[in-house]
Amino acid sequence: MRVTSVLVCVWIIMAKVAMAAPDTSLRPVARAIPTAAAVASPGDIRPVMRPDLHEATLVRQLTRQFEQEADPGFQRALASQDDLGARTFAAVSPQATGLSIRPTLRPDRMVQRVMAQRNARARGAICGDPDIQGETVGFVPGRLSACGVQDAVRVRSVSGIPLSQEAMIDCPTAKALKTWVDKGMKPAIGTTGGGVAQIRVAAHYACRTRNNQPGAKISEHGKGRAIDISGFRLRDGSEITLLQDWNRRDTGSMLRIMQQRACGIFGTVLGPDSDRFHKDHFHFDSARHRGGAFCR
Repeated sequence: MRVTSVLVCVWIIMAKVAMAAPDTSLRPVARAIPTAAAVASPGDIRPVMRPDLHEATLVRQLTRQFEQEADPGFQRALASQDDLGARTFAAVSPQATGLSIRPTLRPDRMVQRVMAQRNARARGAICGDPDIQGETVGFVPGRLSACGVQDAVRVRSVSGIPLSQEAMIDCPTAKALKTWVDKGMKPAIGTTGGGVAQIRVAAHYACRTRNNQPGAKISEHGKGRAIDISGFRLRDGSEITLLQDWNRRDTGSMLRIMQQRACGIFGTVLGPDSDRFHKDHFHFDSARHRGGAFCR
C-alpha cells in the first residue's frame, strides 16, 4: 500500500509539472521529406510530411511531375541526360536553374599547339629556369687574366620580356635579373603603355676596367656578372629611357622604384644620380660586398 501511494504521488507531481510547462516549449519534430506540394511554388519551400510515401517512390513521382510541368526546351535537355541524380536534384530543388554542363575534350590541334609551345620553351630554358630563355655558352676566356666567365649563358628573354640584344652573363646574374623583372620592373610600370614589350640592354659582358678608366680594377662586366639597362619599349610603341625620363614626375617615379627594388636583388645598383658615368642607364651586378648591397 505504501509503495502504491508513493507511485500515485509521483504520478500526480509529474502531471502537475507537465501542466505547468509553458506552451512555447520546443518538442523535437522528425525531419520531413519534401513533397510535390513543397516544391510546386518557388516561394514556398517548407517541407510537408508524407509518411504514406516511400522515399524512392516520392523521388520518382517528383521527377515525373517536374518533367511534365517543364517547358519543352528543358524537357529536351532532360531527355538528353542519363544522369537520374541530376534530374532528381532539378526536381526537388527550387533553386535549381538547370542541369550541369558536361565538360568536353579539347580539340587535338589545341593540345598539340600547347604541347609544342611547352617543348619549345623547355628547349630554350637556361639556368634551370624556363622563364629565362637563351642558350648555354660555357667557358668564355678573357683577353686579360682577370676577365672571363666560367659558365656563361646568352640570355634572350626574361619572364616573357625580350631583351634588345642577347646578354652574355652568368646564371646568378641571369636569375637576379629575372627576380628584378618580376618584382621591380613589371610592378613599377604596371599597365602603362600596355606594359613592357622590350628591355633595352646597353651593355653586358665586356673585358674592360671599371667605367673604362685606365688603371682601374676589372669591371664586373669583365666577369659576366653585370648588365646595363638604358630603358624600356612599351607595347603601345612608346619608350621610357633613363636619359630622357629620370627627372620627369610620372615616368621618373617608376624608374626610381625600379632602382630601389633592385637593391638587394643585385649586389651593386647604380643609376643616374650615382655619378656621371651612369646618367643614361642602370648598372646591375651580382658582386657581393662585405657590408651588404651597394646602391647609389
